[in-house]
Amino acid sequence: INQTSITNFILLGFGNLPELQSLLFLVFLVIYIVTMSGNILIVVLVVADQHLHTPMYFFLANLSCLETCYTSTILPRLLASFLTEDRTISFSGCITQYYFFVFLASTESMSYDRYLAICKPLHYPTLMNSRFCLQLAAGSWLNGFLAVIILVSFLSQLLFCGPNEIDHFYCDPIPLRELSCSDTHQVILMNFILAYVFTLPPFLLTLTSYMCIISTILRIPSTTGRQKAFSTCSSHLIVVTIFYGSIVIVYLLLKHDTLRDLNKVLSLCYTVLTPLVNPLIYSLRNREVKEALCKAVSKCGFHQNPAKYAGT
Repeated sequence: INQTSITNFILLGFGNLPELQSLLFLVFLVIYIVTMSGNILIVVLVVADQHLHTPMYFFLANLSCLETCYTSTILPRLLASFLTEDRTISFSGCITQYYFFVFLASTESMSYDRYLAICKPLHYPTLMNSRFCLQLAAGSWLNGFLAVIILVSFLSQLLFCGPNEIDHFYCDPIPLRELSCSDTHQVILMNFILAYVFTLPPFLLTLTSYMCIISTILRIPSTTGRQKAFSTCSSHLIVVTIFYGSIVIVYLLLKHDTLRDLNKVLSLCYTVLTPLVNPLIYSLRNREVKEALCKAVSKCGFHQNPAKYAGT
């Protein structure tokens, strides 16, 4: 990749809390298992159940597939460091982890489907055909690819000839570039531009979409219908705000040399928290998903009554 005198880095992670290493390992292990199980379950149900072959569930399955890959770029490496106490990572491994992390994180922007379904229900079947769904999904993945390829090309050219300890639990570009003995002005500028372009506009677009959704909900005549719609949208909006808000604070607002611990905590919001809660917030509370799950369990030999869940 390049000629560096330092070929390995040490991810300090949470090594400043030696007495909590076993507890942190168990906590992150449970989080990883629940995250993977929930997201894989959504993908399997959507693929297996014909009733879920709709645009909305196509995008939810796409999101769950994305989250499965996304969380696997961070947590397995972190769990291994807790278990073996080996926090070293090669330069190429560090760049690879960062590439997939930013690639997948930048892909998470798919609010158009929910906006169209609630605000333009009469146009939904016409506009959201299978071809358009595939185009939107492919566009999101392409968006993520373009977001990271430029920055990674700059990072991979940096030289490292001094300290090799990265004060983070994954290969974040900000502490990584601080270790470089090269001129990092271009990397800093590119990081800021990409963080701005691929975070603020999608966040503002999502907020605008939800404002339209709320405006539509206010016109629903049924009080029960309004309450149910508000409950759903508020939980969606909270997760979206946590995801985008924490990224904006970390990459655009924080002074990294003075607030490193806060940086790590906020980083957990978009690397660990959102992949964990997304299956519950977006899918597992849906009546159709619950019915599909009951059918799947019944087919496996565990006889459950789907009507038991239909009303929840």
